[in-house]
Amino acid sequence: MSELDRRRAIGSLLKFSLLAHPLGKKVFAAGTASIAFPVVAAQPLLAQVRRLVEAMEYLGEPFTGADRERLDAAANMSDETRAIEEIQRVLESKCLLTVRINPESRVSIERGAAPPRLVEQGWRAYLIKVRNEAGVTGALTMESPQARPVYRPSTGLAMVPESVRPSDVADRWLELNTYTQKPMEPQLSGFELEYRIALFYSRDRGRREAQIGATFGPGTEDIGFRNRTAVLFEVAPSRDVTLRVRDENGRPAMASFRIKDKANRVYPARSKRLAPDFFFQEQIYRSDGETVRLPSGEFTVTCGRGPEYIPETRPVTVSSSAGVALDFRLRRWIDPPAHGWYSGDHHIHAAGCAHYESPTEGVRPEDMMRHVLGEALSVGSVLNWGPSYYHQRQYFEAKDNKVSTSSTLLRYDVEVSGFPSSHCGHLVLLRLRNQDYPDTRQIEDWPTWDLPILKWGKAQGAVVGFAHSGLGLQVKSSDLPNYEIPPYNSIGANEYIVDVTHDAVDFISAVDTPFLSELNIWYHTLNCGFRTRVSGETDFPCITDGRVGGGRSYVHLPQALSYDAWCEGVRAGRSYVSDGFSHLMNFTTNGLEAGTNGGELRLESPGMVRTTVQAACFLAENPGPAGALNPRVQVQWSPELARIRGTREVTVEAVLNGQPVASQRLVADGVLRDLAFEIPIKKSSWIALRILGSAHTNPIFIRVGERPIRASKRSAEWCLKGVDQCWSQKSPRINPQEREIAQRAYDYARERYRQILSESDAD
Repeated sequence: MSELDRRRAIGSLLKFSLLAHPLGKKVFAAGTASIAFPVVAAQPLLAQVRRLVEAMEYLGEPFTGADRERLDAAANMSDETRAIEEIQRVLESKCLLTVRINPESRVSIERGAAPPRLVEQGWRAYLIKVRNEAGVTGALTMESPQARPVYRPSTGLAMVPESVRPSDVADRWLELNTYTQKPMEPQLSGFELEYRIALFYSRDRGRREAQIGATFGPGTEDIGFRNRTAVLFEVAPSRDVTLRVRDENGRPAMASFRIKDKANRVYPARSKRLAPDFFFQEQIYRSDGETVRLPSGEFTVTCGRGPEYIPETRPVTVSSSAGVALDFRLRRWIDPPAHGWYSGDHHIHAAGCAHYESPTEGVRPEDMMRHVLGEALSVGSVLNWGPSYYHQRQYFEAKDNKVSTSSTLLRYDVEVSGFPSSHCGHLVLLRLRNQDYPDTRQIEDWPTWDLPILKWGKAQGAVVGFAHSGLGLQVKSSDLPNYEIPPYNSIGANEYIVDVTHDAVDFISAVDTPFLSELNIWYHTLNCGFRTRVSGETDFPCITDGRVGGGRSYVHLPQALSYDAWCEGVRAGRSYVSDGFSHLMNFTTNGLEAGTNGGELRLESPGMVRTTVQAACFLAENPGPAGALNPRVQVQWSPELARIRGTREVTVEAVLNGQPVASQRLVADGVLRDLAFEIPIKKSSWIALRILGSAHTNPIFIRVGERPIRASKRSAEWCLKGVDQCWSQKSPRINPQEREIAQRAYDYARERYRQILSESDAD
């Protein structure tokens, strides 16, 4: 096993092996008299450290860089006993309490080394050290007479049932939860030394004492007053800080805010956020005049509004003696709406995945609108899907939601995900007039393959396509295009290889899965003469929960913004896809703009064409972490994937029938520049522009004479083999009553590709 394999990253600094490292050996008791810490097996302890570091990072209470360096150094010590002692010493400094479960399974508790400091109306996370001498595996629960128990199953926060006498209410200033979400486990492991995480909230400020206890079931408390310990907390005061936000035109605006203290803790505490603040994000969204509650102290505040804006970071001092208001003026580096280009994310969810697990706990349109506004999207398509279908369907109206404004639209539509056909590929159905498939009463009644659903959607005027296209289409090759046959074994654009031959697919989605997989199948079908467009999506918060709008379609609308017009622009290809950091506006060939006149340019004979575009990209002067990522496995598009090594430049390429035929370097300083390419056209072809891994236009289709586009025999062969592979994977899960008609549809696709193959030019 290589050193790289043996040493995995924990956070950004902590690296060690959980299985193969020398510390994975059992440490024996010899010589333990000089050791102040318990002697334990190393491998389970190292596994715990990994989970603790990840969990505390997630909760916004990260280990310091110095502590991670000490843990890293300890894990690489040749003296195993000394190494384990050092690891425990680092953890000990963060333990507020030590819990002992004696051999009779009695629980006692005492104070730990961490200073007991809380913040008024805020949450703090502490480690709890557990000496499990009984080896029990129950769920450990923290409790206190001063705590106000709250039980929220979906958050992973466990509490004992509440029993409150009226006389106790005034003294219940504390809330106390144990954290049991991943990467932590809900129950004790039975290992003799274990570390848990407890979350503390204070209603009040000043000095407050609490009796803290622990239990893992009735009757487990130790006798002789040992099952509780007194903790005197110093509770720092907090106050509301007003945020003033103006956009580039001086108008009040919504923006994102990342707030961290000097210890790199995130505010408000992620562990107890409620919508519209999402616990799985660092940032919150606030509009002009809204507030955030912060304790006294020094903070770093970053204000931004999506990829089209330049974020501002500044130090802030909050004092308890005076009111605090922070003024931010947002600055764009590019303004697509001013040029008639309107961004939209067609794949957003308001429930499921990183949201609350219960379908009834999905968030409301008002909550999602805050995020769409805060990332400066013009259109947000919130898609109802399987886990939330019956609850969230109440928001579907076949029109813009009432929270929409003239410049920002929110609309509810459907993703066919968690439905019987999902194994064939998830579908995005935009601009639906009716969300109920005919003759169905529940999800289980829908078809078990995709083509009938796509045809039904298109029949009512919907714009339809495949979601997270690259899933199931990954291959080993890094070439684009490549000719390896993918497994077709997942939920991306799998049955697309069939459905496109039935003219049933308007678009294929991109930006949220590896671009090699997304673009490869699209290029091959374009080479066969099909005219599916590409559209950008995020699949928030499933593939990524960082923010909405990580993948976008920029649609050119000469008229006023409307959802119908925006979706029609996606269908027609009057658009480009992007991560928001790269832009390819006004792409034309011989004066024809992409997506107009059917996207088709007619030539009487072969000749030269002139292609133009206005291009811009914004990169930091120094490479970011994505610069070292592998494009074959990198999920989300990033401008760093396009950076020319050692420069602040990217390459803009002209792509003819899937092959780059011309290129120009573009300085990624945010300036919009005019570029032009002279491209020889020898036969009917398609042409597009790209900043590979960051932006891609839709194609312009060039017809030479009356000949259709038949650009590649190898592409036709690849597609034909793909139909067979897709059928081998999907047919076993198609309902027997539907399998015969599905077989005919697949056979039709085979015949189309055979015909195209016979008509295609040699490569």
